[in-house]
Amino acid sequence: MSMYMLLCNYTEQAVRDMKEMPKRREAAREKAKKLGVEIKAAYLALGVYDLIVHVEARDEETIAKFVLSLAAMGNLRTTTVRCFPEAEFEKIIGGLV
Repeated sequence: MSMYMLLCNYTEQAVRDMKEMPKRREAAREKAKKLGVEIKAAYLALGVYDLIVHVEARDEETIAKFVLSLAAMGNLRTTTVRCFPEAEFEKIIGGLV
């Protein structure tokens, strides 16, 4: 499974309906499960991003489907970052020529 961080900002729609956030979060978790994406953790953030979500998926196509599904709900704008844990990073470094 590959690791990704979703750097999210709330849309105006999300802010207007902030009290509905628990329902939207559950809907996002259901979408993730159906697509084979595992939500590992989610964090309320202060600064440039409003929410940071750590997810794992088998490939880029799967994470793209998930992110597009979230966008279709109209509450988040996301920037997706592929992350490599230390062991993978060491393997990559070991293959440098």
